[in-house]
Amino acid sequence: MNNAVLETEKLIEKYDMICEGDVVIAGVSGGADSVCLLFVLYELQKKLRFQLKVCHVNHCLRGEAADRDEAYVKKLCETMGIEYRIFREDVELIAKNRKQSTEEAGRFVRREAFEKMCLEAINNGEKQVKIATAHHKDDNAETMILNIARGTGLKGLRGIMPKQGKWIHPLLALTRKQIEEYLKENRLSWKEDATNEEDDYTRNRIRHTIIPAMTSMVNEQTVSHLEELSAQAEEIWDYLEFSTQQAWERCVTVSQPSADHGHITSEETVYMIRKDSFETLFPAVQKQMIRMCIATIRKEEKDITALHVKSVLELFQKQVGRQIHLPGNLVARRDYDGVVLKKVMERKTVMQTELALNVPDSQLFFQEYSGKTYKIESCFVEGKDKNIALGIPQKSYTKWFDYDIIEHRLCVRTRRQGDYIAIDGSGKRQKLKSWFINEKIPKELRDTMLLIADGNHIMWIPGYRMSSAYQVSEETGKIVEIKITEENEHGRDN
Repeated sequence: MNNAVLETEKLIEKYDMICEGDVVIAGVSGGADSVCLLFVLYELQKKLRFQLKVCHVNHCLRGEAADRDEAYVKKLCETMGIEYRIFREDVELIAKNRKQSTEEAGRFVRREAFEKMCLEAINNGEKQVKIATAHHKDDNAETMILNIARGTGLKGLRGIMPKQGKWIHPLLALTRKQIEEYLKENRLSWKEDATNEEDDYTRNRIRHTIIPAMTSMVNEQTVSHLEELSAQAEEIWDYLEFSTQQAWERCVTVSQPSADHGHITSEETVYMIRKDSFETLFPAVQKQMIRMCIATIRKEEKDITALHVKSVLELFQKQVGRQIHLPGNLVARRDYDGVVLKKVMERKTVMQTELALNVPDSQLFFQEYSGKTYKIESCFVEGKDKNIALGIPQKSYTKWFDYDIIEHRLCVRTRRQGDYIAIDGSGKRQKLKSWFINEKIPKELRDTMLLIADGNHIMWIPGYRMSSAYQVSEETGKIVEIKITEENEHGRDN
């Protein structure tokens, strides 16, 4: 067995790329790398017991040359008895419609073609499908240099991973030179893509100029050393992810807010990174934890830069209330216990809603911007022991009030300027804003909280506390009972 085949087999076994019974869809363009991939996999097919298929995409960019490549791949597959599919895509038109570069659009149509073949195989009853591309050691070196130039972190130093889910790269064990030697030894021909010799693409400039210069002027083992660095970066990255996951359990609290305490909150999941635990971590773990939080909320890592991570990190030293905006409609805010990250919901403007609460025989419905509705009922209490009022828990949603001292019309509303609440029996007042701050009520919730008010005097913040001024005593004449329940989607009380 040829040395190139042996090296490829070792890599496949090391990373468990292909298992018995797998369907492997190989991308074959007709160039040297992909032709090598096709024949190496063909040699290993019987030994490793997998099914081989070929995917070829004609980008329709090079006219007759592209058609010749298509015909060549078709002939190869038919001669070897390999199942194949040809996709013809007008990449130039797709790039124009999607406002992408032709390079980016080309990657898109190739991935889409692979995914179509995968889906077909799964629909035909195949359980395990892999996609094999012909990336090799030199491609890995180019990727690493490209990532470094663009401002990569440790993750980018890993280069091309041998295996990522169903995507596998069996030729990463070989250099471009080894690939060409394999083809020549086996007297195999291939088609040269003229665009590979042009320097219009960034990767081509790295391939034709930067790597040759580094190899000839710095170290002839440049590609091999970059491969070693890639492997080391992968090991360190694995350890960093493991350490971050362990620290996550101690530092991050994930909560799904609900309509509790008589007010409406966002339906988005909130991630709290606790400052006390977070500051005990190594800087590398801190940064990775922030990145992980952002990526988890956004469900992708795209556009998360080192600058974004640094900005969140700096929030831990800022005053409570400071916040920054991140890509994907995310907000990070310094809170009392650390930094909160969440996605900002697109929502309607909060209106200064006010509904009159007439006593007795009052029943009204107060609807928040989110669509949830609260039923507020009021009535006079007669013939009951006034001491019962003292036993009603602070966070109860039913309260008794001294009706005789109410000065204005009772109303149900959200907050407004000048609101205050009495905080002790002597009548000491506190601005509602100050009370919110002291009780650590998140800033974005304050405008949505349902309140029972007597003018600017807040009688009750449902779910939290009532004003001391309206507490029932032995001197109380009339007692008014106010009860709040949330209506569920079927109109029944919760």
